[in-house]
Amino acid sequence: MTPSHPLHGLVVASHTPFHPDGSLNLGAVELQAAHYLRTGVGTVFLGGTTGECSSLALDERRALALRWSEVAKGTPLKLVVHVGTNCIADARELAAQAETLGAVAISALAPCYFKPRSLEVLIACCAEIAAAAPATPFYYYDIPSMTGVSFPMADFLKLALERIPTLAGLKFTNPDLMAYQICLRAGEEGWDLPFGVDEHMLGALAMGAKGAVGSGFNFAAPVYLRMINAFREGDCEAARLEQFRGVQLIQLFAGLGYMAAAKAAMGFLGVDVGPARLPNANLGAAQQRALRAELEKLGFFDWVRV
Repeated sequence: MTPSHPLHGLVVASHTPFHPDGSLNLGAVELQAAHYLRTGVGTVFLGGTTGECSSLALDERRALALRWSEVAKGTPLKLVVHVGTNCIADARELAAQAETLGAVAISALAPCYFKPRSLEVLIACCAEIAAAAPATPFYYYDIPSMTGVSFPMADFLKLALERIPTLAGLKFTNPDLMAYQICLRAGEEGWDLPFGVDEHMLGALAMGAKGAVGSGFNFAAPVYLRMINAFREGDCEAARLEQFRGVQLIQLFAGLGYMAAAKAAMGFLGVDVGPARLPNANLGAAQQRALRAELEKLGFFDWVRV
């Protein structure tokens, strides 16, 4: 299925906002949306890994999608709803809702407790989910580092089309650029393959990527937009500089606990998305002060100024 709105450019993997007590804070969605529009991001991938999907109840995921659809209405923002879960019935319910809400696409990662033992079983799971939204493009969310489910994605693309007529491509969250190249050339369907590993994005652009889905676009979209522009203009040195800035941020955040540090950074930018939920931990006050000092030392607040 050729999507009417392919996932090109920057697609931000949005945080799910919580109150300090850990409850869902839907009031923050409007603030997030305004921030994305201000920093040049036009498409939101909600309820994924960055959105702590595995820590959300089904009703919370439904409420989150509904709120985003209300906030995005009348703005340039497009919505992609991640619907994957270990329960296929829940995923189908989320997919059906996403279509009703007018999402430009849905995406689903593999069930990862009872893992599909073959490519055929994985395709069957995706077909069940996609069928609940028969008019909405479907992207399989390949993220083997988190799910433990790893099959050749070029084979998935070749075999899945017969079972999933809405298949538009993959959210390719895998640093294997050899496999990415093979997927780009799998068949003649012109698959849409947004890349999902921020720290390898420049390499993916060199391979032919047209878009990316990333958590780093929450707090550093200007960095990645400059990288894309430099790459398109043939300024490799400038593109490499911006990519390294992204790498420095990821390295810093990962050393503190990526989710907690990323959410704290959003607060520093005036977009309070609250704490992370267990089993993700959070930063104490001293750690937050240290993080801010390190970001100032790097020049982060200058990097992301619009």
